[in-house]
Amino acid sequence: MNVHQLSERLAKVAEYLPARAVFADIGSDHAYLPCYVCLKDPQAQAIAGEVNQGPYDSALNEVKAHDLQSRIDVRLGDGLEVIQPGEVKQITIAGMGGPLIRDILDRGRDKLTAVNRIIAQPNIDARSIRQWFYTHGYSLIDEQIMEEGGHIYEILAAEKGDPATAYESADLEKELWLGPYLMKEKSAAFRKKWREEMIKKEYILDQMQKAATVDAVKVDTLQKEIKSLQEVLS
Repeated sequence: MNVHQLSERLAKVAEYLPARAVFADIGSDHAYLPCYVCLKDPQAQAIAGEVNQGPYDSALNEVKAHDLQSRIDVRLGDGLEVIQPGEVKQITIAGMGGPLIRDILDRGRDKLTAVNRIIAQPNIDARSIRQWFYTHGYSLIDEQIMEEGGHIYEILAAEKGDPATAYESADLEKELWLGPYLMKEKSAAFRKKWREEMIKKEYILDQMQKAATVDAVKVDTLQKEIKSLQEVLS
C-alpha cells in the first residue's frame, strides 16, 4: 500500500482522528490505517492490535515496509488486551460486526479511562454500538454512511460526554436503530440501505402471515419496523 491507496471506508475512519493522534487500531488489517495516518501526520503514533499470528505478521511487514517501527507498535492480543490503561487517546475498530465491536469495547472498558474518542465502522448492526455508547457515557458526535464495493458501511464517532445530546426525537429506539445524524441527512446510501431492508421485512412479514401458526409478537414487531422505515423514507 502507498499512502494514497487506502480504501475510502478506512480513509473516512481516519478523518475522525485528530492531528497528533495517539491511537489503537483494533483488528488492524495489515496495519493499513495506522500506516496511512502516520505517513500523513509525522506526529501521530499508533498501536496495531491483531488477535491471530498471520495478520499480526502481515501488519509487522507493512509497518517495516514504511519504516514506521518507531511510531507504530504491532501487538498480538485479543481486543483491547493489547493496550494498557492511559496508553492511547483514541480507538479505531473497523470491519467487524457491530455486536463484536460492542463486545470488544465492553470487555476492555477498564482500558478506556484516557480514551476521549472511539471511531467504529461496523459491517452490520450499528445499532448495538450506538446502544453501547448511550449506555456507557459516550456522546455520538457524528456518523456517516457510504457505499463501497457493493457494500454499505456506517461509521460512528463518539466522545465521552452526555449521550442524550445526539438524540432529539421522541422515539429513541428508532434513532438508535437508524442513526440520528443519518436520519436527518437521508443520503442516497441511507435510502438505498433502508429501502432494501424494508423490502426484506415486507417479504418476511408476508411469509409469516401465510404460515399455519402466526407468531403475533414477531408480526407486530415487523409491522412497526416497516412503518418506521416508511415514515423515514417518505
